[in-house]
Order: sequence, then structure tokens, then C-alpha cells
Amino acid sequence: MEALTLARPYARAAFELARANGTLNEWWQALSFAASVAQDPRVVALCNDPRVEPHQLAALHLPSDIATDAPFARFLDDLADHGRMPLLTELHALFDAYKRESESTLQVKVTSAMALDAEQTEQLKATLKRRFQRAIDIDAEVDPTLLAGVIIDTGEQVIDGSARGRLQRLASVLTH
Repeated sequence: MEALTLARPYARAAFELARANGTLNEWWQALSFAASVAQDPRVVALCNDPRVEPHQLAALHLPSDIATDAPFARFLDDLADHGRMPLLTELHALFDAYKRESESTLQVKVTSAMALDAEQTEQLKATLKRRFQRAIDIDAEVDPTLLAGVIIDTGEQVIDGSARGRLQRLASVLTH
């Protein structure tokens, strides 16, 4: 079964618990930490080691400022008991998506030929907010091969306003 499919019910349960307790940001931060720990190759090896007890794996993924009897610690214990610790990366991504949706925030990846300054970023945020009727978080990247312009990826829609994209479309039209 695909990791995303396996992670979905755990992510939904974590999200519902965090939302009910008003601790979405705290859970997001804790899951972020746990997911980064889970990506370490040494930790991956421990997850497959039969000598390592589930509670030891859970403790390894628990941020130091969270008590071992806290809801998040119990959640990690449940994951470890069911052999689901390797799903933490997918679980965090799903939790993040649920959190953004509940906050009506859209994560947008913007790739530009040159770095956007603060004013350009704010103008783009305002334009995208009007278009999508949601708050916007921008994840900016620079790709000089675009020549000019930007590519905006909302996860569901891609808007290619780059010079490279326009040249590719022109080349396609001329060759067909």
C-alpha cells in the first residue's frame, strides 16, 4: 500500500486532535521535527532494527520540550507500536495541507528568473489572493534558465509566465 494512503488516517486524526485542542501550530512544529528526524538514514536503519523497542523510536522522534505523557508523545507511541514511524514525512505533509486548508491559506511555489524583492513578493501575494480568494504563502525559488518572468505552481494549477515557457510554446506552434 502506498505511504500516502497509509499516512492519511493518522494525519487526519492528528489534525482533528490538534484542532480540537487549539494546538495546530504546536503539533505542526512537533511533526516537522519528527519528520526531519525520520529522514535521517541512521534513524531509518533503527526503524528496521528488531532490537529497538517502539517506545525508543517514539522517544527519538519526540522534541525535547514535549513531555512524554503529552498527546503528541502518545501519538508517536501509537505510530511506533503499529510500525508507522517511516510515514512521518508523508504524515507531516498531509497535516500541513489540512492546516493550510483550515486556515484558508494556499501554499504557492513561485519560480523566477531573478530573486523577487519584498515589494514584488507582496504585489504577487495580493494578486494571487484576489484570484484564489485565499491567504497566500509564497515559497520562492530562482531558476536563471527561465530567462525572464515567473512560473506559479499552486499544486493544482501551474501558470507559466516565463520567457522560456513562451519560447517553447512558440516553437511548438511553429513546428506543428
